[in-house]
Amino acid sequence: MNPKNTNTTPTRRDTIKYGAALATGTALAGCSELVGQEDSQGSQTTEDGSYSVSMEPTGTVSFEQVPERWTAYDGGYADMAVALGQADGLIGIGGADRYYTYVYDELPGVTVDRDVLERYPEVRTKEEFYALESDVHLYDPQMLVNWFDWSDEDVDEIASNVAPFVGNLIFRRSDKWHDYRYYTLYEAFEKVAEVFQQQERYEAFSELHTEFIASIQERLPPSDDRPDVFLTFEGTEEPETFSPYRLDDAGTSKKQWRDLGVHDALTGTDIDNLSTTNRGELDYENLLEVDPDVILVRGHERKSAAEFRDVVLDYMQSHPVGSELAAVQNGRVYRGGYLNQGPIHNLFLTERAAKQLFPEEFGDVTGDERLFDRQEVADIINGEKNE
Repeated sequence: MNPKNTNTTPTRRDTIKYGAALATGTALAGCSELVGQEDSQGSQTTEDGSYSVSMEPTGTVSFEQVPERWTAYDGGYADMAVALGQADGLIGIGGADRYYTYVYDELPGVTVDRDVLERYPEVRTKEEFYALESDVHLYDPQMLVNWFDWSDEDVDEIASNVAPFVGNLIFRRSDKWHDYRYYTLYEAFEKVAEVFQQQERYEAFSELHTEFIASIQERLPPSDDRPDVFLTFEGTEEPETFSPYRLDDAGTSKKQWRDLGVHDALTGTDIDNLSTTNRGELDYENLLEVDPDVILVRGHERKSAAEFRDVVLDYMQSHPVGSELAAVQNGRVYRGGYLNQGPIHNLFLTERAAKQLFPEEFGDVTGDERLFDRQEVADIINGEKNE
């Protein structure tokens, strides 16, 4: 099946044919018959080595060869591709400001080309998609429609003339327009592994992740001894108001807090999760009514733990109302982690969160104690893990 190509100049898209059943997830029509067995995740292969991947909202997408050049909207999907050994194929990203690559500095032999991120930090227009000629776009296309004023026809055009979209906005679950299936972090990661045909790396990561989380959870105190946590976004260094997040939202950006079994300080209130339509904020007086044990503030991920405490916590401690908060008085105000996290990020963020919330058990967050093996992670990424 050859989708209509309106470009006058051949692109890399001409070498990677695919079909997509947009939104409806309907079966491919008019393409080569899929003769291989379908696996439990919906992936299929054919006699000639082509394969398909099924993920909402795009539906089924087929590839005649493995994509080499890729763009991702957010750091979560970019991190998935890097975890699968695909860093060299990165040619652009939709939001470089929220892709935290510094964690790779702790992984021997793992790097991304930061020049690429600087050249193409906001790939969001059709013109940019045409110019980059990716082999696959790790984007939820409905995010482009709802955030950047694309039409469904624009999505179809780029999918037909450049490359398919594979992705699902998973970092939160509070957007009303997202009325199709969500995926967990590792469910989405598995789909990306199918795209790049890197199932062995995925399985190695999944095993490492399962063992790591189990090793943390077995050391946690009883539920009654775990703190009430308020998660918020406030990017200023002198915060006056706070945008609330709900920990009961099952999005991937809260995964570490769920795995640690902490309690949402907003439980029992009518305060909604931050979303496209809800931009409500709380001031210090509102927050004092909740008075959480721990406050986690997003928007400061370029700061170290010490820098955050010297700047943001210091300001809150000098605030006439903020200084009355128990979390502020006890110095339990920390960075809140990334909105968009992939499997590598998640290991680092879970380690950090465990140390923030349970320093007596896991060590202080400003300390050097490590809860997972950096070399083991690097070996998986670099294809050097001994089986």
